[in-house]
Amino acid sequence: MPDAQVIKWIRDKYVAIVSDLDERGKRRWAAAEARSLGWGGIAAVAMATGISDRTIRNGIRELDDPDAMSSDRQRRRGGGRRSREQEQPGLIEALEALIEPVSRGDPMLPLRWTCKSTRVLAEELKSQGFVVSCTKVGALLKARGYSLQSNRKTIEGKRHPDRNAQFEHIARRVKARQRRGEPAISIDTKKKEPLGNMKNPGKTYCRKGQPTKVKAHDFPDKELGKAVPYGVYDLAHNEAGVTVGIGHDTAEFAVASIRRWWERMGQKRYGSPRRLLITADSGGSNNPRTRLWRLELQRFADETGMIIEVCHYPPGTSKWNKIEHRLFCHITRNWRGVPLETLEIVVSLIGATTTKQGLEVHAWLDRKKYEKGRKVDDAELTQIKMIRNKFHGDWNYEIHPRN
Repeated sequence: MPDAQVIKWIRDKYVAIVSDLDERGKRRWAAAEARSLGWGGIAAVAMATGISDRTIRNGIRELDDPDAMSSDRQRRRGGGRRSREQEQPGLIEALEALIEPVSRGDPMLPLRWTCKSTRVLAEELKSQGFVVSCTKVGALLKARGYSLQSNRKTIEGKRHPDRNAQFEHIARRVKARQRRGEPAISIDTKKKEPLGNMKNPGKTYCRKGQPTKVKAHDFPDKELGKAVPYGVYDLAHNEAGVTVGIGHDTAEFAVASIRRWWERMGQKRYGSPRRLLITADSGGSNNPRTRLWRLELQRFADETGMIIEVCHYPPGTSKWNKIEHRLFCHITRNWRGVPLETLEIVVSLIGATTTKQGLEVHAWLDRKKYEKGRKVDDAELTQIKMIRNKFHGDWNYEIHPRN
């Protein structure tokens, strides 16, 4: 057995230079050391460095015949351990059979829903007789163009044949109002937010190891309720008013939010315009088929003396509504990681929302509870002074004052 002092001496030298050596350098250095020690040198160097005796012998052969290996290669051609897919024919086919949904067999099997994990894939392949690690499975998937993917919202459903024509109509009407110095707004309800000390997606800066503690379960608190933000965005001046409600998102609440924006912001900026243009999606509290929506707009028109013109985005295209990507996304960014414990916190965070482009947001709290299911009878409906546009009157219409 090699002397312990010799082994320590070799190990110390190896540790001192190993970081500067590539694979071929390690092999040849070990070979040179073994040769200098004479008999037993190969065993001593192998024990001191962990390099196999076979590798050291290959290094000695290279020292004896420098031309045996090209100068630009670390190993001879074909050297090294064969890859798992070469050792085990059928490994790739078995892996792809687990990945492809159409070839996973019974949809009730647990593997159908868990096999996207490399660890579970490796276990399943082992059960089929293959020798493979989860790391190797990940490398095989990456080499074949697989990667972790989340769902992407791209399928919009059935496309209405007049969708683009409606977009163009809305654009023309907005430009017409802006040329005349009249208001054009985009409206919608932001997602309802449950109140309480609950986790809010996103991150915010805290001292290391001292994150804000919230409830482990996000069960709604019936006493605190939910915040219902309804936004009104001025398309010309990049400013908005958001009313935070505490009740249901009804048509009465929607028009009340528009009225509050007009009284607190719009009237000061526009004075007494002849008409107001509203752009909105085709669902929710501002659904064009909702009788209460049209009745409340009629009352608003009577109060202000303005013609209320409404243009709806076609069904399934609400993401094109300007308020979504000019206001709501910035509100979400501003309050990320902050528990929405009270209505006052919600109003404060919305009102503090700004952007580099100069977005200005005002927020108000509306404590009135708007009840669902309010009916509008035929007699009230006939009193609405509505004029439908020749182009898609179901999407484009005007509400005129009755006085």
